[in-house]
Amino acid sequence: MNYQNRKIPEGINVSSEHPLKEFAILALIAVALVVLVVVILSALAEHFVKYIPFKAEQAIAATMAKQLDDGEAKSPEQQEIQDYLQGLANTLAVNQRLPKGMTITVHYIDESVVNAFATAGGHIVMYKGLLQEMPHENALSMVMAHEIAHVKHRDPLVSLGRGLTVLLAMASVAGVSDSSLFERFLGQAGLLTTLSFSRQQEKAADLEAYSTLREYYGHLQGAEALFEVLKSQEGSTKTPAFFTTHPLTSDRIETTKAFAASIHPLEKVELKKLPDFIERLK
Repeated sequence: MNYQNRKIPEGINVSSEHPLKEFAILALIAVALVVLVVVILSALAEHFVKYIPFKAEQAIAATMAKQLDDGEAKSPEQQEIQDYLQGLANTLAVNQRLPKGMTITVHYIDESVVNAFATAGGHIVMYKGLLQEMPHENALSMVMAHEIAHVKHRDPLVSLGRGLTVLLAMASVAGVSDSSLFERFLGQAGLLTTLSFSRQQEKAADLEAYSTLREYYGHLQGAEALFEVLKSQEGSTKTPAFFTTHPLTSDRIETTKAFAASIHPLEKVELKKLPDFIERLK
C-alpha cells in the first residue's frame, strides 16, 4: 500500500459564509433563548411568588415603604385622618378575613392627587385628592376594600416578582453580580407607584370588595359612587391618577349596581357619612 503526503488545499478551514453573517445568526439565537427564558421565568414567578411568606414580603418592601412617608411629622389634622383611615382599614381587613399574620398599613399623603394604590408588604397609600371626591364612607370603603383585596391576593408581590425575575435573568446573562443593582431596584419609591395589575386581578379585587362591604355594612349600596365620581372626571383636563392603575368602564359601574340590587333589590338604606375632618377637606 502506497501512502502519499498530499498538500492540504489553502482555505480548507475557512467557511464560505461571511463571518458577520454567522455572528448575526448566533446573536439572534442567543437573544431568542434569553427572551424564552425570561418569559418562562416570569410565568413561573407569577405562579410561585404567592407562596412566599408574608413576613418575607414585608422584609422585601421595608426599604421601599420607608420612602412612602416624607419623614416630616404630620400635623394633628393629618394624623387624625391617618388614624381614621388605619382604623377603617383594620375593620375592613377583619371582615375580609385576611390570612393569619397579614396586616395592612395605611399611608395618608396630603397631596391633591385622585389616587390610591396597594404595594408589597401590605402598604396602602391614600391621597387627599381622592378623599376630597368621596361622597360618603361607603364609597371610601369600596376603595379601601379593593386595595386590601390586592394585598390579600398577593397582587403587588406578583407584579414585583415579574420585575425581579426579569432583572435576575438580565443580570445573569450580562454577568452582573453586584448586589447594589437589586438594592437600587428595591429602593426606588417610584417603583411602588408603577406596580400594575391585570384586568383579571382588578375584577377579582372588585368581587372581594363587594363581599367585604356586604359583610361590614350588610349591603352594597353606595359602592358604585366611587366609580361614578371617577367616571365624571374622566374627560377633565386632569385625569385622575386612579385611572392609570385601575381601568374603569361603564360595565364596572353596572356590575356594582347589579350586585347591590341582588342583595337589597327594593330596600333603600342610609349611607354612612364621612367624619367632619374628612368633609372639611372638600
